[in-house]
Amino acid sequence: MSETDGSYSVEALPGVRAFSAADWARLDSTDRNSPDYNPFITHAFLSALELSDCVGKGTGWQPKFLKVLDDQRQLIAAVPSYIKAHSQGEYVFDHGWADAYMRAGGQYYPKLQVAVPFTPATGPRLLSVDGNIEGKAAAAAAIIEATNELKLSSAHVTFAPEGESELMVAQGFLRRTDQQFHFLNQGYRDYQDFLGTLASRKRKSLRKEREAAYANGITVERLTGADLTESVWDQFFMFYMDTGSRKWGRPYLTRKFFSLIGQSMPGDILLVMAKRNGRYIAGAINFIGGGRIYGRNWGCIEDHPFLHFEVCYHQAIDHAIANGLKVVEAGAQGEHKLARGYVPVTTHSAHYIRHEGLRRAVADYLEHERAEVARAAEYLTELAPFRKGPLLTGGTLEED
Repeated sequence: MSETDGSYSVEALPGVRAFSAADWARLDSTDRNSPDYNPFITHAFLSALELSDCVGKGTGWQPKFLKVLDDQRQLIAAVPSYIKAHSQGEYVFDHGWADAYMRAGGQYYPKLQVAVPFTPATGPRLLSVDGNIEGKAAAAAAIIEATNELKLSSAHVTFAPEGESELMVAQGFLRRTDQQFHFLNQGYRDYQDFLGTLASRKRKSLRKEREAAYANGITVERLTGADLTESVWDQFFMFYMDTGSRKWGRPYLTRKFFSLIGQSMPGDILLVMAKRNGRYIAGAINFIGGGRIYGRNWGCIEDHPFLHFEVCYHQAIDHAIANGLKVVEAGAQGEHKLARGYVPVTTHSAHYIRHEGLRRAVADYLEHERAEVARAAEYLTELAPFRKGPLLTGGTLEED
């Protein structure tokens, strides 16, 4: 791509593998030893998506990573971006925008998507060397430049940190908010300590729910590192395909993807697997980094009451408390998480739309949507199962 204002230039590359692993590791949040480490924007995770054909030809996700260089041709920032031929696998929905634009005679696709494919987890999108703010600003400008030069309808930066979202809004992007449910570890000693913060009725309900999940001789294992054998991945992939095919119509991830991440980042993965009569029957994959657990995919081949909640939500809370992790991000949507100790948290995205008329219409829509998201968060917070007043930690739990 062309030179910009002389202080930096932008190149569009065919994916993360066009960067050396060493160069990519210089970008913020990609170092496993960093307190803000994010496993999804690492070279290992993004290259696994490419090598396993989860993205690329025939998927509607064509990698087009942006590399930002200074006037000495040194890397200062990068953007994980994809040219999209549809709006699937994003979890921030713009189908209505696309329909309206196409009805008016415009061509919405292709568009530029700045995201981690199939991963509704907040993390850096403007990746700069050492987290430099000037580099992030240059990356935001590079997104606009790429969208204009490639003659794409729009650019969508989804699940960005709030600070990055604000930086992009200052450069002309539109702000969008949404909502997820996260568990916030308040320094609990154990699960019982957490239960002590809940209203009595909610506490009893969760105890009964967890007991019921282990009926019929079910046991649960947590696997990580060397436990992640090819045989285990075979079992988990069977669950993933069965549930994905029934719920979404087309699972996004291939079997090869799981082998690759199992080889390249096994310490970042927590696989929770349920077993009955000597065989695995259900499982959920989680990723860990920066003091957080990110719940991702779930699947099963047998249906049992409350097993989904145990494997996906309660086990993640147990692991977070036992290992001093601060947050469990349990993925997109799901108000049922509220009753299990998860609370509403606002997520952020930023959108650049080239067509002035569409931009005005979307801006008006987003203003109303943001207000509705804020109202919903207030309402749902009031419905949380916690006792009214300050959270209790380290206290004693009275008998029910």
